Amino acid sequence: MRIFLTAALVAAGVLVGAAVPAVSDFVRDVLASAGLPPTAPTFAAGPAAISPEEPRHDEGHGHGEHAHSETEGEEGHVKMTAEQIQGQDIKVAKAEGGLLSRHILVPGTITTDADRIARVPVRVVGTVSEMRKRLGDDVRKGDVVAVLDSREVADAKSDYLTAMVQSDLQKVNFERQQRLLASAAASQAAYDNAKATFQENQLRVDLARQKLSALGLNAAEVAAAQKRDEATPNASTLRQYELRAPISGRIVERKVDVGTAVGKEGDPADVYTVADLSTVWIELAVPTSDLDEVREGAQVTVNRGGRSERGKVVFVSPLLNAETRSARVVVSLPNKDMAWRPGTYVTAEVETETDRVPVRVAKASLQTVEGKRVVFVRTGEGFEKREVELGRSDDDAFEVVSGLKPGEDIAVANTFLLKAELGKSEADHGH
Repeated sequence: MRIFLTAALVAAGVLVGAAVPAVSDFVRDVLASAGLPPTAPTFAAGPAAISPEEPRHDEGHGHGEHAHSETEGEEGHVKMTAEQIQGQDIKVAKAEGGLLSRHILVPGTITTDADRIARVPVRVVGTVSEMRKRLGDDVRKGDVVAVLDSREVADAKSDYLTAMVQSDLQKVNFERQQRLLASAAASQAAYDNAKATFQENQLRVDLARQKLSALGLNAAEVAAAQKRDEATPNASTLRQYELRAPISGRIVERKVDVGTAVGKEGDPADVYTVADLSTVWIELAVPTSDLDEVREGAQVTVNRGGRSERGKVVFVSPLLNAETRSARVVVSLPNKDMAWRPGTYVTAEVETETDRVPVRVAKASLQTVEGKRVVFVRTGEGFEKREVELGRSDDDAFEVVSGLKPGEDIAVANTFLLKAELGKSEADHGH
């Protein structure tokens, strides 16, 4: 009877030991009490034949355990396919050298470029008879923009034309007396008198030409206009005075109307203002504490309303404003699309120092993992976490002193996604 009981216990122990390894100690005790060796049948079965010192590891996870995702890999690595990288908009670029630029932030005001603005002046006394350009019109240098009716101009033209006629007559008389003297048909006195008269009229011509020049008139054009007037006597230009654009640009101001008297004391001194706004100035007021860091030729980024443009410092005043204790700094800024309007307030970032570094990475490329700064280097299977030592920095990037070589591909955008995937992977490995 004892033999049957022992056999039954052994069979039960084998079955229970195979199904529930945790009761193997109990089985051993039962077998020992029955006088049988504890190692005989209990561990004879296949998968259950595992010693208690070596816990069993299944190839797959047991019920309720976390299943690894595609993106998980060995420690410090994130496995990702090219499609996954593209789908999560993780940008990759080569680590390269570059410039680190430090700057100061100052407010500024857009003004016209003083070298690209001009007024159309009134040089004579007269009345505006024509205004040929409207406000906002584009003009080229030398274009006629207005016409004045001026008696002063008419007198100057008349004096020149009269002097020219007298000069021609006296020249003919002088040449005649010269021929007569050569043939002994005229006296020396008559020749000398003709010569003196001719030279006197030449001086009058020169004086009349200089007067025209002072008024901005060309003597040759005046003479040509006189010949045209002779053909059309009802369209005399003797009193007309044309005002021309001194530079190419745009009419930004109009100061007179047709019929306005100009030229006298108290009258308008100019009729138009022409400005070339393809380049504008930014007037900055830099405090003395930052003035030593600003230099002529420094690059400047001008910002307003989400728009930015790069210019450069063209002038740093050696004088300080007595009230504000700041110095005037002028920045030249391209304005090809005319979006930067004079009078607008802007913010300017003035570069004060520039350093070239062998490896420069954007701040968006960096993450902090376990208190250490890392980048994610592209590998054949995804990305590898790489600890880096950082050096100098500016507002946008850091210098990498060690841990990364130029030319290596790294993630430069949405790197927080890689940090999250790395955290999940390492948490799963810690189960």
